[in-house]
Amino acid sequence: MTGRPVQAPTPALHTTLSAGIFDVDGVLLASPHERAWREALKGFADEARFTTAMYQSQVAGKPRLSGALAALQSLGVPNAAQRAEAYAESKQRRLEVLIGAGAVSAFADALRFVNAVRALGFPIAVASSSKNANDMMRRIQLDDHHSLFDVFGANVCGRDLPAGKPDPAIFLLAARELPAAPENCFVVEDAPAGIEAACAGGMAALGVARLGDAKSLLAAGANLVVTSLDEIDLDQLSRGRLCRRIYEKS
Repeated sequence: MTGRPVQAPTPALHTTLSAGIFDVDGVLLASPHERAWREALKGFADEARFTTAMYQSQVAGKPRLSGALAALQSLGVPNAAQRAEAYAESKQRRLEVLIGAGAVSAFADALRFVNAVRALGFPIAVASSSKNANDMMRRIQLDDHHSLFDVFGANVCGRDLPAGKPDPAIFLLAARELPAAPENCFVVEDAPAGIEAACAGGMAALGVARLGDAKSLLAAGANLVVTSLDEIDLDQLSRGRLCRRIYEKS
């Protein structure tokens, strides 16, 4: 497709957007979280049953212990509540090995979008339940002096909060530390639990369906779902509106 860009309909939002909040795993970074969860299942359940769809719907975006419990319960593991902590610890050990081996990369479209949002003058925050998020972002060098970790005005990754996603606490904290009113923030997420958290916090929810899971993100309440952040119309975003850029056929 080529030709002149045409504006897609704008999702129904009540206010002008002026700040962005980004999740990490699956949004900014291709991380080994899913692989670590799967490989850590040895001794708990059959690894082959831990599918990407199950990871996205049951585990992604949740604090470690909550994700472990959800995974074991989904797999029908006996005494899941009693075994969840051991599984979570096993996953963390495996994840640290994978991170140390360099199994982390950034999505190019995400880096372009982050830079574009900053260029618009929007304050941006990063908010992940993962306590490994900051270590992973520090490994993504943007230039000789800055890593991905350095570009955000607020960082609430890995904070201990009363509840994890889909509770909105982490996103409300990020908005407060920017500072920005929740209704003026858009949240970029790849997991249904994160989309639900953004909606619960009164924020616009932008879903990134990198795994062909647009339906589940829309079902969770996303205002807009894209497969690449290059699809966002930056001109309209500069006016506070979150919508897709589309093209006329020439």
